[in-house]
Amino acid sequence: MLMLLPHLSRLFATSLPSLSLSLSLSRTSLSLMSSARAHTKPALRGLVFDMDGTLTVPVIDFPAMYREVLGPEAYAAANKAGGGSVDILHHIEAWGPQEQRRAYEVIARFEQDGLDRLQIMPGALELCGFLDSRDIRRGLITRNVKAAVDVFHKRFGIIFSPALSREFKPYKPDPAPLLHICSTWNIPPNEVMMVGDSLKDDVVCGKRAGAFTCLLDETGRYGPHEDLEDDLRPDFKVSSLVEVFTILESHFDLAPERAQAV
Repeated sequence: MLMLLPHLSRLFATSLPSLSLSLSLSRTSLSLMSSARAHTKPALRGLVFDMDGTLTVPVIDFPAMYREVLGPEAYAAANKAGGGSVDILHHIEAWGPQEQRRAYEVIARFEQDGLDRLQIMPGALELCGFLDSRDIRRGLITRNVKAAVDVFHKRFGIIFSPALSREFKPYKPDPAPLLHICSTWNIPPNEVMMVGDSLKDDVVCGKRAGAFTCLLDETGRYGPHEDLEDDLRPDFKVSSLVEVFTILESHFDLAPERAQAV
């Protein structure tokens, strides 16, 4: 029995390092698996915002504008047909040049009045700072005119790029402007989120492009959205831009490129 002890000693001497290495590899594997689980959140590399009613406080009296452009009876009929929503720009497209000119003059007057009272939405500046700190791009799509976007950029000192106004056609809810921004960024739509206050314009645009969507509903005018059609059902719903912070950090990997580099 005493003669076997050197052999046992040599056996343990050779086995223990292998066992130690095996345990070390197991711990590394578990660590990698845990890391992989932590990074199963979808990547998000860009946010695209609506302007009026999203980045800026809603100040344009849209019902009054629509009534003046369409006339009270036509507006009531269009509002009913649209389920409480009127796409005034699509209405105007079918009109003759003289009618269009008059309509755009009315719209321009209301929009200018809105610019004179322009206010940035609470939380917008802070959210932009957060996005900058995470190297997340930010773009803008609005059915307002380029002049309004220029005033917004200059007055509040923040730039969205690309910033597409209604001079870019087709406009929302067509996905073309959002797809154009994704192409410009060289980022796939499924790594981008569309944020806006309209189901029929912003959410539909985002859904059709294949992006994530976030509905800003400050006043609760939209009820539960679980029973809505797919195109109208936002992925997220918030009552303020401040709530977007939580959604971004809770549901998304906000640094996919930096994580891959490490």
